[in-house]
Amino acid sequence: MLIAQLSDLHVRPHGQLYQGVADSNAMLVEAIDHLHGLDRRPDLVLLTGDIVDQGTADEYRVARELLARLSIPCLVIPGNHDERENFRAAFADHAYLPRQGPLHYCVDEHPVRIIGLDSCIPGEHHGHIDAAGLQWLAGVLERETRKPTLLMLHHPPFVSGIPYMDVYRYYDADALARVVAQANNVELVVCGHVHRAMLRRWAGTVVCACPSTTTEIALQLAPDAASLSWIGPRACLLHLWDDAHGMITHTSAIGDFAGPYPFA
Repeated sequence: MLIAQLSDLHVRPHGQLYQGVADSNAMLVEAIDHLHGLDRRPDLVLLTGDIVDQGTADEYRVARELLARLSIPCLVIPGNHDERENFRAAFADHAYLPRQGPLHYCVDEHPVRIIGLDSCIPGEHHGHIDAAGLQWLAGVLERETRKPTLLMLHHPPFVSGIPYMDVYRYYDADALARVVAQANNVELVVCGHVHRAMLRRWAGTVVCACPSTTTEIALQLAPDAASLSWIGPRACLLHLWDDAHGMITHTSAIGDFAGPYPFA
């Protein structure tokens, strides 16, 4: 199974730029075309939050219009820039999404089981899953202990070292880690939020963050660093699973580059 991941799309109303500088809508179209042009078609696309920028109904109408170009099934979770009820209404045709409360779900119809977790707190930008959500997750993990499983949430459950992102990190990640560590079939945890590729061993598995389809948050590790971003490099992640070799994740850069050349 080949699972593609796009994150932090930050769709805006038609004619408006993300943060006044990036054409995030056109960049999403390029990302979708990139997936369609891969030499192996993904079986599924995961959209790990911040589908839109300000959570408005108008932005969601544009997002659905743009995502209609995608010819591959997709699963969605919200990010801190999404508004939960507008998100739920916009994706009402996605039957796996719950009709009320946090948008936690499990999709078990593929070779890899996908568990979506809503790590968002309405009105806040940091991440957290409450006790009820952790209890739900524990129950889902306990019901199937052998099938390879992928967890997806928006906020990475670790400290990145980038000070202006860690202010909005996932809080109390240890509680989530205790639940995940009880399952030995969680092959991978994927997230977004940080607009960069990051990788960490965590809770007995591996967690990786996906770049954004629009801007890249600057890598600055000084504790007093000011917030900065770049337009690009943009990328998606490709998570390849097979029974013989397990899960491997590739970063696939989006854009035009010199080549290809006849060597490896």
